[in-house]
Amino acid sequence: MKNIFLTFTVAVAFICITFSQAKAQDDVKPRFGIKGGVNFSNLYTKDVDQNNILTGFNLGVFAKLPVTNFLAIQPELYFTTKGGESTYNNAFVKGTARFSLNYVELPVLAVVNITKNFNIHAGPYAAFLLSGKATNKSNVTLFNFENNLNTDDFNKLDFGLAAGFGVDLGSVSFGVRYNYGLTTVGKERSFFGTNYTFPDGKNSVLSLNASFSLN
Repeated sequence: MKNIFLTFTVAVAFICITFSQAKAQDDVKPRFGIKGGVNFSNLYTKDVDQNNILTGFNLGVFAKLPVTNFLAIQPELYFTTKGGESTYNNAFVKGTARFSLNYVELPVLAVVNITKNFNIHAGPYAAFLLSGKATNKSNVTLFNFENNLNTDDFNKLDFGLAAGFGVDLGSVSFGVRYNYGLTTVGKERSFFGTNYTFPDGKNSVLSLNASFSLN
């Protein structure tokens, strides 16, 4: 998995160099800066009775590399919090568990400038898990997630799709984005000869962001 993440990073670097050279053919200048915002995250899954949103944050850097006046490629790299609080009621356990997950995330977005000050953007993302923990209230003491689940019990890589819109006001921009995870957060386990995945949810994050161009 680490090799996949490294390959993805190298590919992004190649894209950045390519479009940085291509921008010389256009009057639009590339932008580099910092960004951050508030996250509202949860885990979507079919085996959960109720999902509660966790509030977190994201903080990092971005580059907006123009292809034309109307289209740009925007890679980003930032720290972001994800997770959720889920009420489970299945064959193994009944209770409420909160999963707090911290990632380094790398999206590569295609940005379409609808007007000079308004854009829509979409693209894939890859994220690497830095840490993960769980807190739990359960009717079965055997499933004590707080003591039995740690970072190694979660999948290290998270892949998904991101889409949103933004408003550019000079060197300052504001945006709304939704990240839809395509990989399961938890790893597969075996319990009395039966395989199951816990947590079997996927990341879902709505974020409100602000960014500032440094050039």
